[in-house]
Amino acid sequence: MTLDKLLDEFYLTNGIPQDGGIEDDTFQMKVFFVILTLPNPVFRKELTHIHDIQHVLNDCDTSWRGEGFISGWEVGTEFWKRFPINIFILWAFGYSLWLHPAAVHGGFKKGLNSVGVVDLGISKEDFMNMELDRLVELTTSPRRTEMGAWQWAQFLWWCLVSQVILLFPIAILIAGISWLINL
Repeated sequence: MTLDKLLDEFYLTNGIPQDGGIEDDTFQMKVFFVILTLPNPVFRKELTHIHDIQHVLNDCDTSWRGEGFISGWEVGTEFWKRFPINIFILWAFGYSLWLHPAAVHGGFKKGLNSVGVVDLGISKEDFMNMELDRLVELTTSPRRTEMGAWQWAQFLWWCLVSQVILLFPIAILIAGISWLINL
């Protein structure tokens, strides 16, 4: 089955607007027990189909377990190099570490042995006409990397960086409240 049909099924199953909501000015995300409505910037619109294809490729839903796996996978495939989307990736990585650390770690390990979808340099149109089996073939890395000392150091580094990104707004809020109290 082609990716466009698989993505349509993915969107329907997960309650996501058609085409991943790329035409919308905002998107929603549930954090803790709050649904945040955030702006949908151009850079996110341009890469949403790739993120969603990764969900299909890795058979992950949009729960925080699924998002944790995908964010780990994206970091493992070095998708994080693409600014400014890397802020979203590392934020999801950090948040998911608190909820589903095994999923994040599993995604990272799989990502070390995968070619990132974004690194294939394939147009959206060509992706949509591609069969899933072909995508699996293209993203399977010929090299095999085990979780050795260097990979563990990388994973722990990204855990630390992701926590800084996750907690930065809270630190700013606390600093602001402290400053107001001391006026």
